[in-house]
Amino acid sequence: MKIVKTDRAPAPIGPYSQAIESNGLIFTSGQIAIDPQTNNLIEGDVVAQAKRVFDNLKAVLIAAGSDLDHVVKTTIYLKNIADFGQVNEIYAAYFGKALPARSTVEVSRLPKDVLIEVDCVAEKK
Repeated sequence: MKIVKTDRAPAPIGPYSQAIESNGLIFTSGQIAIDPQTNNLIEGDVVAQAKRVFDNLKAVLIAAGSDLDHVVKTTIYLKNIADFGQVNEIYAAYFGKALPARSTVEVSRLPKDVLIEVDCVAEKK
């Protein structure tokens, strides 16, 4: 088991790792819309937040020796399931080449009251 850490994604806001590599798989922690340069939450709608989330996820995967093309499963947590369509458009732009398996669920609340959180499992390149 190896702990993955990068300054190109936000530092954890609790006692957990950005990701763990184990047996050729990378398990990421949930990413939210925090800018890693400023450590501030991205303001705006679900589109702005989703872009930041996927950029953060991509940075963690790169640090782990993987990328979005090697993601096998994602889980998306939405504060409002009505945002599903907008998130799908952003998701397709990031995962257009290889579409992983996915679950999307509406939740009552997310850390820092963000609109979206995403985690994933990926293979190493």
